[in-house]
Amino acid sequence: MVTCDKGDWDVIDDIHEFNETWVKECIRVLADDGTIWISGTLHNHPSIGVILKKLNLWIINDVIWFKRNAAPLLSKNRLAPSTELIWIATKTKKYFFDYDTAKMINGGKQMRNLWEINAERHKTSHPTEKPETLLERIILLGSKQGDTILDPFTGSGTTGVVAKRLKRNFIGFELSPEYFEIAQNRINGISVNGKAVYFEKLLKQDEQLKFFLEEKA
Repeated sequence: MVTCDKGDWDVIDDIHEFNETWVKECIRVLADDGTIWISGTLHNHPSIGVILKKLNLWIINDVIWFKRNAAPLLSKNRLAPSTELIWIATKTKKYFFDYDTAKMINGGKQMRNLWEINAERHKTSHPTEKPETLLERIILLGSKQGDTILDPFTGSGTTGVVAKRLKRNFIGFELSPEYFEIAQNRINGISVNGKAVYFEKLLKQDEQLKFFLEEKA
């Protein structure tokens, strides 16, 4: 039998009750024009969808993050999971969304809700570390420079690292002392002098996009 043991932090008695509690707290401090982005797999995203509706939030999109290079599955009794779902929701219909940046990143075409972003080799020991490329897109589309990004499950600090590079403020919570130290060291190791720092991969994608982002920086 194959098991997946991520650690004590992943052991929750009532996942739906837990989800409702933390989502409510995030919404409590969410700016009126802010958005909440919640990623997860099939084990959790149905619960999140129900909660967002129950709290009368405006669901903007369900983004499908497709990982073409996802790790193979050891079990032979199911399909190999290659996607995660990202809910985007807000308190009102008057929310900030950087449509122009989304369009530029997508080669001048309207961005769709299917995002093909490869999984990346983890920079730390955290088992569910997200690619900085994914967080860069989310933060660029959902916030402006000077805004505050909140991550209630900081983990290894990827959200904080990208937020700092893109000149956003960051608040994070992490129960594990080990991962808190890793996150703190990663975030403190980022140096930004004056302008936002974008990934080279994004800047090399297109000369027009590079010019557009450097103007915004």
